Amino acid sequence: MATINQAQILYPIAVLVALVMLMTVLMLRERVQEMKARRIHPQKVATSTQMAGVLQNTRAADNYKNLFEMPVLFYVCCLALLALQAVTPLLLGLAWAYVALRLLHSFIHVGYNKVMHRFNVFALSALVLLVMWVLLVAHLLQRI
Repeated sequence: MATINQAQILYPIAVLVALVMLMTVLMLRERVQEMKARRIHPQKVATSTQMAGVLQNTRAADNYKNLFEMPVLFYVCCLALLALQAVTPLLLGLAWAYVALRLLHSFIHVGYNKVMHRFNVFALSALVLLVMWVLLVAHLLQRI
């Protein structure tokens, strides 16, 4: 098994965090522009329910929310791999594949938003994450 710098697992995490920051900026820009253009008072969108009923363009906000769902499991897996010094070239490659798929998912979501394209990328990213977790658990079981 090839040895690698264990800290390299932090690079895919950093790229995913950068994507979250980008979606934050896009979401805020979309909201402010729409609220100004349609003269929506901020109090009219005080809750997520009100926002969904009032705002027309919620793609960036929807994607932003997605980035705090399954990717949380990615962060935990990567940090566990780092803590256990269990990062392998395969796991690092899977981490980069996961991030690439999440980038593509976000591009589709805030771009042309074809649901089946987005779903297929999501499903593939979920599979990659599952494999990462299976490998992490296998590593843990070997340590027993």
